[in-house]
Amino acid sequence: MATDTLKSDSGAGGATGHTVRRLLLDNGALSALVVLLVAMSLLSGDFLTTQNLLNIGVQAAVTAILAFGVTFVIVSAGIDLSVGSVAALSATVLAWTATSEGLPVWLAVVLAVATGIACGFVNGALVSYGKLPPFIATLAMLSIARGLSLVISQGKPIDFPGSVSVLGDTLGGWLPVPVLVMIVMGLVAALILARTYIGRSMYAIGGNEEAARLSGLRVKRQKLAIYALSGLFAAVAGIVLASRLTSAQPQAAQGYELDAIAAVVIGGASLAGGVGKASGTLIGALILAVLRNGLNLLSVSAFWQQVVIGVVIALAVLLDTLRRRAGSGAVAPGGSSAAPGSPGSGRRGAGAVKFGIAALCVAVVVGGVSYLNSGSSGGTTKVGMSLSTLNNPFFVQMKAGAQAEAKTAGVDLTVTDAQNDASQQANQLENFTSSGMKSIIVNPVDSDAAGPAVRGANKADIPVIAADRGVNDARTATLVASDNVAGGRLAAKALADKLGGKGSIAILQGTAGTSASRERGAGFAEGLKAYPGIKVVAEQPADFDRTKGLDVMTNLLQSHPGITGVFAENDEMALGAVKALGGKAGGTVSVVGFDGTPDGLKAVAAGTLYASVAQQPKELGRIAVQNAVKAAEGKKVDSMVKVPVKVVTRSNVADFA
Repeated sequence: MATDTLKSDSGAGGATGHTVRRLLLDNGALSALVVLLVAMSLLSGDFLTTQNLLNIGVQAAVTAILAFGVTFVIVSAGIDLSVGSVAALSATVLAWTATSEGLPVWLAVVLAVATGIACGFVNGALVSYGKLPPFIATLAMLSIARGLSLVISQGKPIDFPGSVSVLGDTLGGWLPVPVLVMIVMGLVAALILARTYIGRSMYAIGGNEEAARLSGLRVKRQKLAIYALSGLFAAVAGIVLASRLTSAQPQAAQGYELDAIAAVVIGGASLAGGVGKASGTLIGALILAVLRNGLNLLSVSAFWQQVVIGVVIALAVLLDTLRRRAGSGAVAPGGSSAAPGSPGSGRRGAGAVKFGIAALCVAVVVGGVSYLNSGSSGGTTKVGMSLSTLNNPFFVQMKAGAQAEAKTAGVDLTVTDAQNDASQQANQLENFTSSGMKSIIVNPVDSDAAGPAVRGANKADIPVIAADRGVNDARTATLVASDNVAGGRLAAKALADKLGGKGSIAILQGTAGTSASRERGAGFAEGLKAYPGIKVVAEQPADFDRTKGLDVMTNLLQSHPGITGVFAENDEMALGAVKALGGKAGGTVSVVGFDGTPDGLKAVAAGTLYASVAQQPKELGRIAVQNAVKAAEGKKVDSMVKVPVKVVTRSNVADFA
């Protein structure tokens, strides 16, 4: 009897172990998530806190909701690249109709959702009846929806109705509403996939479209509904995103379509179609959120974060592939595992080994990069710095000045790159708040959108320093900035004086919706009023990018060959314009830039760029860190610190170089 009891107990324990092992091996994404959670918990003491886990849920919400809609499309062997743009357009329609047009909020919400469905319906029609490949059809919609968003908003953020903004708040002061919306939309997606006719149609079409058609399934009509559902989920995601930021950003959710597709694939769906489920997609979105959150907490540099995220995504998908090859179906009849030494046992053993190797790789990548990362200076005072972008020499110099000052002061400075994404910056600020930073420096992507996250830091009594751009509707200890409006006026005077008060000029604008572009443009327009002999013949955005500046200027020269002057809202676009102008630059055409970057100053010295309005970004970064340290120590700081702007020409460029 004793022997029998022992065998029984052992069998129960073995069955439990087998169940856990099968659960992990049969769910590669879940296994990767578990490994990441364990690794991050060991590497950062701030990771497993209630507030930080809630932050992860909020940061995963928008991606997950988008990804649920994309799951429908991918299961049916399609692709949807337009969801990020459709999300932005839907939110813009809601804000514009409710705020600018005065429609009732409930009607504005209905119109926003209808916008998303309509965009999806058009995608489905182009794919089903227009015979366009899904990649091409949705790529076209990506551009159309983004363009309409910019047209409606005129490139500026629009305040979101307060009654809808509650979707970005918390219940009871702690439970985030975006997490609840994500759970509800996940349940809806799971129900559609598992319990409805259209859900079964998705799997049938994805498995074999021709067989589905021959079986009597109306494939074309089903595809219309599938893409419309994707548009519906994108609209909900856009509304949640805008609610978090309390404003509709025309440039919001850029690149989110790639995160959504990555989440679906990480979750176990096949791009070939026929495979996928909502629970896997949710896990995929959580993996991306855990990665970004954990890497912020570990002070991994913004550049290395891109490397780590890419590698871990690849490993997560590889883990799932290895699981599929491990013979997960090799179970003896009756549910018992195969006997030791049997083929099924060998495959499962090999699968377990491969799982262990892949899991170890994930842990090694995360741990190794955090160990090798040089973004932290090793001090005791922790300061977080969120820059709007590091894809611009101006902000790279600001970062360099901040890091140099942090090293001198013995401060542990963590710098993150928001990549011109207001939502991503909000996530970074929330991570800084939950990880116990002594002070935070923020260079806002958008002054309004940064407000809610900064208010969270205010509640935690963490002083916030605004750098280069202010933060609206939140408390900051100080604003360290150049005067963009004054700089724009100086640029107008410099260019007008060079042209003798007469001529035709073109303006290259920065990224639509950014405060820097608005302020510099407004200052330039104001300064130009004093020179009625100067006519602005063209204004086009080039997104603060040198390559786009080259392309836009080349196009403008075709329609306006008589241009005698160019104002670019940053040096990168100015240098692109100089390239397009060729020998005319510095001769018959005078170009004025903004920022005083090293490349810009070299062009000024060479004479191809007439002038640049220098902001001294290194000095700005240095002063921001100085004030952050003072605020962290409870010392008084001035409410505003102005870093002087100056016009740099060939006559004084040596002083700046």
